[in-house]
Amino acid sequence: MTGRRSGDQGSATLELVILTPAVLVLLGLAIAAGRIEIAGGEVEQAAAAAAREASIARTELTARTAATETARGSLQNQGVTCGVLEVVVDSAGFGVTVGVPAQVQVGVACTVELSDLAVPGMPGTRTLRARVASPLDRYRSRASGFTNSEGLSGANSGVG
Repeated sequence: MTGRRSGDQGSATLELVILTPAVLVLLGLAIAAGRIEIAGGEVEQAAAAAAREASIARTELTARTAATETARGSLQNQGVTCGVLEVVVDSAGFGVTVGVPAQVQVGVACTVELSDLAVPGMPGTRTLRARVASPLDRYRSRASGFTNSEGLSGANSGVG
């Protein structure tokens, strides 16, 4: 007799066969959680950059355009591919009287793909959202699409 019990033969192989799928699913979930967390931070950073750009614009229209382009460019530079990208700019602060504190808010929603992970029970996409506010300079002139005292529109006034 060699010291082994005959009933234990093959149990290590069986344990490995049972545990391997569970370990792979856990690994897939860890990768998905990391991917979601990193993309969430990048969406937050894109919203902050977009809010900054919108806050230095002179008009609401320019703020909306700048915020959208900045958010898209920021996510693209960070390697985040959004199936659907939505940028919402709350530019009500441009209507506030000069001298009164105001802000512009930018919300970014990015739908990222997770289906390539092939983890059972994992949704195919996840929408990540971030909303950031940035203050407007309280003493800088603001235009809400109206003309200034010289009769020039805010976008074409040449004041820079």
